[in-house]
Amino acid sequence: MTAQQPVLHQSPRPQTLAQKLIAAACGRAAVDEGEIVTCAVDLAMFHDSSGPRRLQPMLQELGATLWDPSKVVLVIDHYVPESDDESRRIVRIARDWAAGQQLPNVYDSVGICHVVVPQHGHIRPGMFCVGGDSHSPTGGAFGAYMFGIGSTEMLGVAVTGQIWVKVPKTLMMRWRGRLAPGVTAKDMMLRMIGRYGMNGGRYQAVEFCGEAVRALSMQERMTLSNMSAELGSQVGLIAPDETTEAYLRAAGVTQELDLTRWHSDADADAEWHDFDASTLAPQVAAPHSPANARDVDQYGDVPVQVAYIGACTGAKLEDLRAAASVLRGRRLAAGMRLMVAPASQQDQQQADQEGVMQVLREAGADVLPTSCGACAGYGGSIPDGASVISTTARNFKGRMGSETAQVYLASPYTVAASAVAGRIADPREFTA
Repeated sequence: MTAQQPVLHQSPRPQTLAQKLIAAACGRAAVDEGEIVTCAVDLAMFHDSSGPRRLQPMLQELGATLWDPSKVVLVIDHYVPESDDESRRIVRIARDWAAGQQLPNVYDSVGICHVVVPQHGHIRPGMFCVGGDSHSPTGGAFGAYMFGIGSTEMLGVAVTGQIWVKVPKTLMMRWRGRLAPGVTAKDMMLRMIGRYGMNGGRYQAVEFCGEAVRALSMQERMTLSNMSAELGSQVGLIAPDETTEAYLRAAGVTQELDLTRWHSDADADAEWHDFDASTLAPQVAAPHSPANARDVDQYGDVPVQVAYIGACTGAKLEDLRAAASVLRGRRLAAGMRLMVAPASQQDQQQADQEGVMQVLREAGADVLPTSCGACAGYGGSIPDGASVISTTARNFKGRMGSETAQVYLASPYTVAASAVAGRIADPREFTA
């Protein structure tokens, strides 16, 4: 529930999870698809690229102040470590503004916003949140309504603490069965994007459900919700359960968590799509779109020179563990470069303690800083003309910095297997 609105538990008609979250945020018992309502925002997330450097001059021009600094989280993750004068300028603006505003929640150079914010317990079931980044739907993994907005919309939120939203139709993505070893949430997302395209969600609400989704860890669920942006959806929701609660308790959350309220009603109006997780093969998306996804065995003769394990979709602790399970006792193919940019310092420290980072280094990986890095085209680490296999969410032309690189998307298992083989490889050949 939101802090600003009264508790209204009883709905007069069946509601989807998306409808329940929006209704709570606008102080209603229920909302109807297509309605436009004004919602109170529980949390607004900025980062150094989207936040202070754009908001500060607009706020000054208006003579306005933040509606509630305690509900703002700033993460400095895009332009760090600063590599040039422009990066230093942007980061300095963010740091100075945070100090001037006395923001209580600032995470500077400790990892990627979509991983760092949940790790510190900021997103909980029932919340209504916005973020200044297109992958903000990551928060939906926690049973929260969270979506990305632009700078002008964020200005309105920063001043008023409110935003309007059109109540979306819900597309239910139901996954039956269980994933096979070496197959991940990243493969699930690439399959869905490959089937429906990047506008498959039609800017509606997507909810992931079914046995296979319930079996996923929180970090894997975060990958699903994160890449709902590539599916074209506003949000990517997963109903909270005991797995959600265990993660949040470990993150230091002490507030009461409602695990029963934030679920879609069984007879709520939604559009259903079914998938069988047990038959899913590892997926690879060819340049230059995540929608170019096919089974890995269709790429057996494609050579790669660079492998990248990074980003909020592909370098969390469990992603690093997956890559290490393939690379343990093996070396990179001749001429191959493997770059690993852990998603957060917390995940990297845990991976170090477990020996995971040592496995990656011994295999020949170069370990890069915990930041957005090459995923957002910063750092200049992707060479021109290279064929790259990457755990990132997007492979648009020029997305990783080089206009001439050919970028293939895959899971950490598949990226690691390909780094050993020197070509796109099926990870199941290395994990059996």
